[in-house]
Amino acid sequence: QVQLVESGGGLVQAGDSLRLSCAASGRTFSTYAVGWFRQAPGKEREFVAVVSGSGRTSYYKDSVKGRFTISRDNAKNTVYLQMNSLKPEDTAVYYCAARGSISSDVSDYNYWGQGTRVTVSS
Repeated sequence: QVQLVESGGGLVQAGDSLRLSCAASGRTFSTYAVGWFRQAPGKEREFVAVVSGSGRTSYYKDSVKGRFTISRDNAKNTVYLQMNSLKPEDTAVYYCAARGSISSDVSDYNYWGQGTRVTVSS
């Protein structure tokens, strides 16, 4: 089992950057793929990015490619989401989630954090 805690959200202006962190408990963290998802008000939760347990493989939602970078430090049991050139449409609560293998499907994930809010003003 793994427990996840997100941090790093906040209120920024369009064009600014933020780095989200997802800190995990558990000694087998490197065996879990970790995804970032987001949920805007009135919308369904959607995939943003995912990284494999080793960190060698990652995938992104098309609209964040080139702006967001997912990475992980298994020695620190932490996954990061570096978000650059933020847009108002990136405003959402961001969640990290973990599962045994890489997936972009929200329903595949067993473990979720509580979320961190990102607000991008225009």
